[in-house]
Amino acid sequence: MKRTWMIAGLAGLALAGGLAVAGAQNAPDASVEVEQATARFTIGNMTCATCPIAVRKAMMRVEGVKSVDIDYAARTAEVVYDTAATTPELIAAASTDVGYPASVTDG
Repeated sequence: MKRTWMIAGLAGLALAGGLAVAGAQNAPDASVEVEQATARFTIGNMTCATCPIAVRKAMMRVEGVKSVDIDYAARTAEVVYDTAATTPELIAAASTDVGYPASVTDG
């Protein structure tokens, strides 16, 4: 009886291992290059030193945003994002939606 359980257990492990290998073959190619860009925004309504926290959180929630650097004194944000996942307009809308109107600047 023990031998039957051992064979069944080994068959289960082999099956699980086969599924893991099959899943790995369907995994996205890690060598696919992600196109990143940087956008600069002018941010309105930032009246205190904690306002950038809300702006950063809102922008980081946008899928594809990699980093957000806020300059409170200049009332600007620099955002690195994946161009295949989002646009500067969607990032600006996220900030605007939480009460801090954002607009894309040229430089």
